[in-house]
Amino acid sequence: MRTSRVPAALMLTASLAASLAACSADARGEVPAEATTPASGTAYPLTIDNCGFETTIESAPAKVVTIKSSTTELLLALGLGDRIVGSAFLDGPVPATLQEAAAAVPAVAEPLAEQVPGAEAVLELEPDLVYAGWESNLTAETAGDRETLASLGVATYVAPAACKDPAYMPDPLTFDSVFADIEQVGEIFDVQDAATELVEAEQAKLAAVEPDTRGLTALWYSSGDDVPYVGAGIGAPQMIMDAVGLENVAGDVHDTWTPYAWESAVEADPDVIVLVDAAWNTADAKIERLESNPATAEMTAVKESRYLLLPFPASEAGVRNVDAVVDLSKQLEELGL
Repeated sequence: MRTSRVPAALMLTASLAASLAACSADARGEVPAEATTPASGTAYPLTIDNCGFETTIESAPAKVVTIKSSTTELLLALGLGDRIVGSAFLDGPVPATLQEAAAAVPAVAEPLAEQVPGAEAVLELEPDLVYAGWESNLTAETAGDRETLASLGVATYVAPAACKDPAYMPDPLTFDSVFADIEQVGEIFDVQDAATELVEAEQAKLAAVEPDTRGLTALWYSSGDDVPYVGAGIGAPQMIMDAVGLENVAGDVHDTWTPYAWESAVEADPDVIVLVDAAWNTADAKIERLESNPATAEMTAVKESRYLLLPFPASEAGVRNVDAVVDLSKQLEELGL
């Protein structure tokens, strides 16, 4: 098994460490490890090599801090909303299918922080797990260094699709990878049946989509002004476009997302442009930018308003990717090309 490559642990304040250490296993809702191995289910303690960090889950997490929409929404989809004691860095509203579940969770209805919370804010909630969407969410400068949190009794888990080490990064990301990640979360929380049911439902929806076969090209415009940041050839954008049947004009770039020159976009003249709609960079703002720039205004997709819109949370690996395929396929059909 790989050993951790995480930097030296951040020294948190003595009072904070003492406070957390004083919390008993009973207060945290934990059960002694020897009593947490059901006849058929997760055998705890569970040790996982997660993005190169060896994380140990002592028992089914009962108090979880989620960071990013992808992690929050997966727990909601698995019926684990009652385990969330704090959520942060949500990228937009939850989808309609999860709105009822989210409304029942105060920590989701009122997030802990708009972006990544600090370590002290996280530890005040006394979580037994911090579930992060990005590796960068778990550093000394953000929600806490993984080694330090582990020393304080807090396990950490990063969505595997977001691992940056080439030895762990999915290359390329596939729906099988996404589904495997769902099943691993099911194992962590000992809800394997719920995870299997969710995966089977997503597989059925994906199988019902008929990819477009006309060889249409697309630019996946995620963010950026002077230099656009676009979906490249091995991440969620490529996976989703493949399923829709769109050829990615930046697909030859071996990365998940990449900076891309406007000159290259104009030269490629894609048939359609996928616009990621985020609160900090809306689809409307992107359209205005494309149509006001003399060069991009001459692109066929811009002149004919061939835009496909996608909410930001659906653009990252997670439980909303299949719905993204279904939605984009429907929008593509409605363009009537």
